[in-house]
This record gives sequence, structure tokens and C-alpha cells, in this order.
Amino acid sequence: MMFKESTLSLVKEAEEALKERFVEIDAVAFRGTQKVMAAFAKHRVSDAMFAGTTGYGYNDKGRDTLDLIFADVFDAEAAIVRHSIVNGTQALAIGLYGLLRPGDVMLSVTGKPYDTLEEVIGIQGTPGNGSLADFGVVYKEIAFDGSFDYPAIEDALKDKNVKMVFVQRSKGYLDRPTLSVKEIGELVKFCKARSDAYIFVDNCYGEFCDECEPTSVGVDLMAGSLIKNAGGGMAQSGGYLAGTAKAVELASYRLTTVGVGNEVGATFGQNRDLFKGFFYAPHTTAQALKTAALAAFMFEKAGFAVEPRYDEPRYDIIQQVKCGTPENLCAFCRGIQKGSPVDAFATPEPWEMPGYTDKVIMAAGAFVQGASIELSADGPLRPPYTAYFQGGLTYESGKIGIMSAYEEVMRASEN
Repeated sequence: MMFKESTLSLVKEAEEALKERFVEIDAVAFRGTQKVMAAFAKHRVSDAMFAGTTGYGYNDKGRDTLDLIFADVFDAEAAIVRHSIVNGTQALAIGLYGLLRPGDVMLSVTGKPYDTLEEVIGIQGTPGNGSLADFGVVYKEIAFDGSFDYPAIEDALKDKNVKMVFVQRSKGYLDRPTLSVKEIGELVKFCKARSDAYIFVDNCYGEFCDECEPTSVGVDLMAGSLIKNAGGGMAQSGGYLAGTAKAVELASYRLTTVGVGNEVGATFGQNRDLFKGFFYAPHTTAQALKTAALAAFMFEKAGFAVEPRYDEPRYDIIQQVKCGTPENLCAFCRGIQKGSPVDAFATPEPWEMPGYTDKVIMAAGAFVQGASIELSADGPLRPPYTAYFQGGLTYESGKIGIMSAYEEVMRASEN
């Protein structure tokens, strides 16, 4: 793929400006890798653990060991890691249904949750479809503009029916900053001093972006997808939940059935990819973070609003680029698709994707369908027509994708 000299020159300028940020990103990846390797050694990972099981999956040593490794690395008491969890939304739903009971209040303190959770909660969708609302769970939310509204949270926690404080770490499709683990830790202290409610964090896109994870600062449960950061680009599917022993046990009863929990679940030969993916995860996440920082620099230079900026801390792999028009948003996604290793010949188009309230355009030339840790971009067709870019298995391939997107958007802006 050939690029204009002006694009190559801008990339060179960007990489010079990003030297210090890249050093910081690499340092976080190194510390994350240290934790992963220490857990592998502690739990005596061996080739025998990569063998698959069938049927009930009793005594699957690899599966059980991977649960322990995730728990150790994430400073949690327990974890569930399963290739059979179809996406991050299901992982979150397992936690929601596992912890909440009829009459309980679910309090979201980060405003509206990610679009695909709306029908799970019952904000959208047809009554009677099995949402939390159908089972008598009450949903309340507190507006979030980038910082917690502590007076409103304190007032809401006076209701003793609040069983869960829900936190979305990443921005999702909202125009707000991603939360750091430090900020989440401050919220945990505040809530725990006033309530015995579970604190549940949607950790999608955030693993290995910070020095530690939300469970390191007292969160009761967090969940994420294995085709995002924690799968390291190797996992072909899956999700995880990690947290306190009690919360994870209750979630495991929703995953399988009460009394059985996480003691079953055949792995069908998927263990090797899950182990290898978690081993790669800190490094692969760093590649995605570098790619996102490059995108921020290039598009800000071109006059587009971005969040976060290239020189700001990053607590997830998502980069916002406010394209301004539907044409620019579609051009961005076309460029990402052209710069992808798989399906580079395809042209993404907006469509009415299940679980979303607006038409969404998605670009994903991935080895694993929908893998956000790979080069991908998407966005709803609503003002300000923001592209949400993430991933890049390697910085080099991610750079090619960003250069391709940049040139496509420049062409669209000129027309």
C-alpha cells in the first residue's frame, strides 16, 4: 500500500512527538507481563493443560488453572474464563443476572450504559423478553460528565434496595473520558462507606491499560471480552468475570446452574489459545494503545476533535475521532477496512445492527470476527458522527490502517 509523502511526513512528526508516551506505554506492558508470567509460574502451567475436554468437562485442569491465573493477575479472589461466553455483553449479563434479585435497584453512576445493555436492563426492547425489568429489577442512573456526582450518589445510596453500583469504565459510544483505576478506587471507598451494594465494573477495552485493574481497588465484580484486550488477539471467542469469591460464585450459577457453577464446561481444545492470548495480552494491548495515540495526533493535526489527545493518559484502547459528517465517518471506516489484513477488499456500509438504536458502520478486517483488539473502527450514524477506533495487533499494521483512514478522510473532506 502506497501513501502520499505528506502522510508519511505527518507520521514521522507524530512518532517524534510520541516518543515519551510510547516509553510509558511499554513500561505498563512490561509490568503487566511480569504479573502474567509470575502467575503462569506459580500455577505450574504445562503443555498438559492445553488439552481439551468434552461433555461435562469435569476436572479440566487447564480451564481451572486459567481461572486461577486471571484471578491472580487481576488481584481478585476468583475468576471465570470461558471460550463459550459469546461477547462482552453476555459476560456483563451473567454478572447482572447473577447478583440482582427482584426488587433490587441497579444504580448506574456513569450515566447511560453501552447500547447493547439497554435491552438486557429493560430500558429498550419489548416487555416480556426476559430483561432485568421483567424480573422486577429497578434501574436508576446518575448523569456522568467525566467525574462522579458524589452528592447524587450519596443521596441514591440512602435507598437500601440499591443492590448494585454499576460502573462503565470505558466511554462506549458516549462523549466522555475513560475512567482510571484510581478514580474507580475512590468511588469504591465512597460507596463502601455508605452501602453494602455490590460494585460491578464493565471493564471492556480497559485490561492492561493501567497499572492495575478495578478488582485491585476493591471492586466486587468486573467483566470483559476475550476478543478484546484480555485475549491478546489469540482467543477465538470468550469472556471472563473476576472479583470476590462470593460475587464470582453467584455469577457462575447464572453461567451454568445453581449448585454446579464453574466446575463444568468442556473446553474442546480452546485452552491453548486462551493461555497464549493472556500471555500476549499486555504487549498486544500496548500495540493498540500506540496505534490509538498515533491516530489522535494525525487527526488532531488535520483539524478534527479527538479524545483523548495524543499526549494524554490512556485507560482503554478506544480513540474517538469526531468526523463531523456521515461522509467523513464512513470514509474513516473505509480506510480502516482497506488497511486491514483480512477483507481489505470489502466496503463497510451503515446498517441496523441488533442491539443498537442507530444505524452503525463497522470496519473490521480481523482474523476473529468482531475482535476489537484487532484493527477496527465503528460508530453510530448520529451527530457528531464520531469514529471509535480501537486495536491493532501490531503497531506496524495499526499504523498502516491509520494512514489509510487518514487519506480516505482527507479525500472525503475535499469533495
